Amino acid sequence: MENVKESGALTFRIAAEDDIPALVSLVESAYRGDASRAGWTTEADLLEGQRTDPEGIAAVVTDTGSIMLAVERAGLIVACCQLERRDERAYFGMFAVRPEMQGAGLGRAVLAEAERTVQAEWGAREMQMTVIRQREDLIAWYERRGYTRTGQLSPFPYGDERFGIPQRDDLAFELLIKPLGPLPS
Repeated sequence: MENVKESGALTFRIAAEDDIPALVSLVESAYRGDASRAGWTTEADLLEGQRTDPEGIAAVVTDTGSIMLAVERAGLIVACCQLERRDERAYFGMFAVRPEMQGAGLGRAVLAEAERTVQAEWGAREMQMTVIRQREDLIAWYERRGYTRTGQLSPFPYGDERFGIPQRDDLAFELLIKPLGPLPS
């Protein structure tokens, strides 16, 4: 991927180690605590504690099989996502948009750029992600963008507070997939 791609008022770039503190803050603000309630992607009713930590972000930033896509507007990181190469598939995760900017199309733009990036960089033919199955509103959003529920569940990592402190005992992740067509010419 070119290190920087402009799209309107947004700049998409590969995150660097210097970005780690800002990325941790962004991800935490989108998913946990009262600040996350300003947006619609909060998991605050399902999980307390942290969503990620500097080590988790650093692992993605420094892994040669991953890209942490940072999205800037006016020099401020406003969104991000993790992209991980898995043969002809790519994994999409750690997706965050500043809570006060949610609902205005920024997430849709980031997802589209993520799909374009994994096709162009890795020749990925499918995007995969896991979503907490209780997040029906979020799953519906992904379905409107072409993702399909597989019914394949994986357990939530209870007891590992690096992923949060569950507020209920029935959490599980569901695999969603989307075939990626040929790149537009």
